[in-house]
Amino acid sequence: MNKAQFAFRRDIWNNRYLYAFILPGVVWFLVFCYQPLYGLLIAFKDYDIVAGVTNSPWAGFKYFTDFFNDYNFKPIMINTIMISLLKLAIGFPAPIVLALLLNEVRKKMFKRIVQTISYLPFFVSWVVVSGIWYELLTIDQGGIVNTALMSLGLIREPIFWLGNEDYFWWIVVASDIWKGIGWGAIIYLAALSGIDEELYEASVMDGAGRMRQTWHITLPGIRSTIIILFILATGNIMNAGFDQIYVMQNPMVLDRAQIIDTYVMTAGIFQANYSIATAVGLFKSVIGLALLLLTNALVKLLGEEGIL
Repeated sequence: MNKAQFAFRRDIWNNRYLYAFILPGVVWFLVFCYQPLYGLLIAFKDYDIVAGVTNSPWAGFKYFTDFFNDYNFKPIMINTIMISLLKLAIGFPAPIVLALLLNEVRKKMFKRIVQTISYLPFFVSWVVVSGIWYELLTIDQGGIVNTALMSLGLIREPIFWLGNEDYFWWIVVASDIWKGIGWGAIIYLAALSGIDEELYEASVMDGAGRMRQTWHITLPGIRSTIIILFILATGNIMNAGFDQIYVMQNPMVLDRAQIIDTYVMTAGIFQANYSIATAVGLFKSVIGLALLLLTNALVKLLGEEGIL
């Protein structure tokens, strides 16, 4: 055994309790993240559930071609990308704004109450959230939104929000922001706590107001956090939110609600077409990885630190 091997084993022995501490996490990733990668072979085979992955005949890129030539391909891609871009454009800045506003609050009790109320929806399942939004937007008696708009004279009769394709994307984005804004703000509040208070004191001496302090001190102080989260969010553009879309969709808005993940579920579970479901899932993952690497490279070209 050479010196390098001896030093490696000694390091493991000296830190055996730390390695034992991370062992469950390593096992989880191996079992649930890396071991299933073997199943990606299904995307390139005429998978037979009886024959298994190994004995099923090869099909090459047949199922990728079938998906690209499917008449559902264009609307599915449009719905997925548009919903994700709307969430990125509107939903990504929302936690930043909330964190900045909470950072300006001086009454700690009020700040804690607002923060607690804002992140509680994050722990509620999408099934419950969907029920809440249905009650808010229903045309039946008791629908808060329609009742309020009619009482203000803005509309004459109730609007069927959940059954109108023109409103579906906006309802999805609004409910996603409502559910995640508080939890996202926690990350930015943690980053804000690391900014040196002496910078604010010095800016006051120079006559800077709160807006200038926010623009020249606060935002640059959390810029690295914003960039990292933006890179990760860009990599998830192909994930429009399966749980949310599945529980909020209905036959009247299906043309705007069909996304890649719902297509995969329909093909893989309802139709038992595992090969095309795996091919579509692999396609989505490759596009997401490419977007993440591209965004990371662009960020580095602008002089910022990426995640890779």
